[in-house]
Order: sequence, then structure tokens, then C-alpha cells
Amino acid sequence: MNVLIINAGSSSLKYQLFDMDTQAVAAKGLCDRIGIDGHLKHTPVSNGKPVFDNDIQLPSHAEAIAAVIEKLTSAEFGVIDNLSEISAVGHRVVHGGRKFSESVLIDDNVLDAIKNCVPLAPLHIPANLMGISACQESIPGVPQVAVFDTAFHHTIPEYAYIYPIPYKYYEQNDIRRYGFHGTSHRYVSAKAIELLGGNREGTKIITCHLGNGSSLAAIKDGKCVDTTMGVTPLEGVPMGTRCGNIDPTLIEIISNIEGGLPIGKTMDILNKESGMLGVSGISSDFRDIEAAAGIDVSSGEEIEGAETDKRARLSLDIFDYNVAKYIGAYIAVMGGIDAIVFTAGVGENSASTRKGICSHLGGVGIYIDDARNGGRGESGFRDITGDGSRAKVFVIPTDEELVIALDTKAIIGS
Repeated sequence: MNVLIINAGSSSLKYQLFDMDTQAVAAKGLCDRIGIDGHLKHTPVSNGKPVFDNDIQLPSHAEAIAAVIEKLTSAEFGVIDNLSEISAVGHRVVHGGRKFSESVLIDDNVLDAIKNCVPLAPLHIPANLMGISACQESIPGVPQVAVFDTAFHHTIPEYAYIYPIPYKYYEQNDIRRYGFHGTSHRYVSAKAIELLGGNREGTKIITCHLGNGSSLAAIKDGKCVDTTMGVTPLEGVPMGTRCGNIDPTLIEIISNIEGGLPIGKTMDILNKESGMLGVSGISSDFRDIEAAAGIDVSSGEEIEGAETDKRARLSLDIFDYNVAKYIGAYIAVMGGIDAIVFTAGVGENSASTRKGICSHLGGVGIYIDDARNGGRGESGFRDITGDGSRAKVFVIPTDEELVIALDTKAIIGS
């Protein structure tokens, strides 16, 4: 049974084809610059065939999906013989609003409900819908499943998701905390529960999905009880280009400073020019910032005698502090902690970030082992717990696409 996973952006489309008998990736790829000039990188994984990596015309998502199917089934680059070997398509959908607390089979009613979420995620939902529409055109009759980034967080209690603004905005406009990266938090927390003995009941876990976009989740008894992102992915800790939590009045202040900047332009500053990029003035990539701060990117250690850019160092300190602050808050609201999980691009690969965050946690009895923490060159699962730590500290690689594939298989049946 083969399941095709689609993650559609406004001008890009990532995909993976899973053989669900083995849960192995048969092929993966990226359609980039859709609607501009177009580029496709297609990588067969299961049979050793060559990689296709060339510019091609991709005027729309429909042509992108057609190109993906052509490569998946081609004699030179393919991993399947024909379309009949694709049993279902699973789509990452960024926002499910109040309606969707779990993955669903897509029909006309589901599509209408997803369209109603556009005001909550105007940059993401239209792209997700284009991906679904393109698959319906190119692979007619094949079941399509929507898997929502927000679904895992629907177990958050009301007192944690209601914003202290007029209640009518929740009742009439669905304004509440939703959270994102749900498939990642769900995957790595389940792995952590296995490592803790396999019994969800009584477990208290904090998952740290740290990358260009970052969020934390407090997970008690296997269910999410709080998360850092809000109605949009802008809330929470500072990120690559997003500001995270700020005084809301800054929107008006920045607009006035810039001579009456429209609110949309001001929000662009907070979404695309802030965070690590805004403070460091160097990059949104942690590797660039670490290098400028005098940190060896491979080992995560300070380079003796290296020049240190003050703002690069400051941006890293701000990030580490804010992540640690949320961890402390979540320990308090859950009444304890069994494990902290680091995952995603920065969480899995930046030893200095993990060390910087955990350096703030000694007061609550959490320590890591510097040798186990290792460097960027190491990959895969690691237990980096230090001696005397009251909680385990794990590095667990995430696999959001596998979660989407498993949900898709479960919904359509084997």
C-alpha cells in the first residue's frame, strides 16, 4: 500500500511516497518556484534510480502534481509502475480551526470547512487547498485525507486557550489559541512515552520543536495541555524571523515610527524581519548566528580567542532564555516533569542551543551531560540526561510525514 504525502505552500510543494507495508519512504521531492519559473527535485529512495534535479515549467500546483506523478511512474526515475499503485493521498493542512480535532477524509463538506479557516491562516490555507484540488484533478477517485497541524492541541483546556479579550471574538470569529507543529509534538511525545516505559498515564513531557519556526508543548498523560503558538504561528518564543511574544502596542508604535505604516506591512516586519534575524542583523539561520557568536557549529563549543559579534550572542541568549522560561512555566502548570524532548532542525542539531537552554534549568534540577549532548555532526536519537537530573532529556528526530501517512492509512483502511 502506497500513500502519497503532500505539503503544499504558496509557491512550493513537498512530497513523499510511503510504502506503508514497511513504513519506508520510496521517493521524496520538492517542486519549487511554482507560478514563477519552476524547479523539481525528485529523489527515488527505494530502488537506487537517479535523482532528477532540474528547472521545469510549473505554472500552477496542478502542473506540479502532474510533474510529481510523471516522475513517480517514469521508467528512468520512477518507483511505481502506474497511478493505480497510489492508494491514498495525505495532505498537511496548517489550520483546522475549532471544527477539526482529528484527521478526516476529504469531501465537499470538509473542503468548505477548511475554506472557512482562511481568515485564521490566510497565507497557508489557500496553498493547502490548491494542493488538494490539484491532486483531485490529477488522481481522480483516489481518497484524500486532511491532517491538521492544529488537531493535536485540541485537548488544551478552555482556560489555556481562551484569550482575555471580548468573548464574542471566540464565539463569533473562532479566535482562540490553536497551536501548530501538532504532528511533530504528537510523534516525539509518543516516542518519549515509549522510552519512559510505555504508559501514558502519569507522564509529564515538554516537547521543544525548535527550528526556523519554534514551538513548545506541555503534554500530560499523552495529551497536550498547553502550547506556545496561538491563533497564528507568530505567538510564543522568538523564531528565525518571527518576534514571538511582544507587547501588542508595539504594532501601533512601529507603524507610527515608520510614518504610518499599514498594519499589513507592520505585521510583515514582525513575521519576516524580527526574531533571530531582527536582533542579530546577520541571518535567520542558527548556524550563521552561532558562527558569528564564536561558536563551533559542529561541536557547539565556544571557540577560544574567536571574535564574537555581540548581537549574534544576544540573539542566541534571548532565544535560550525564552525557551527555558516556557519550560519552567510548563513544569509548574503540570506539577512536575518526566522528560524534555528536543526536536526539529535546531533542536536536533544545535548542541549549543540545547546547552544554553538547559543552563537555565539547574534551579529546577534538570541537567544534561555535555559529552552526550555532542555536536551537530551526530544524528538520531540521543539520551543527553546528566547525572542527578530530575527529568530525562532526549533528542528525538521528528517525522511529521510518517504521522500523516499513518493517519491516512488508518482513515482509508488497509
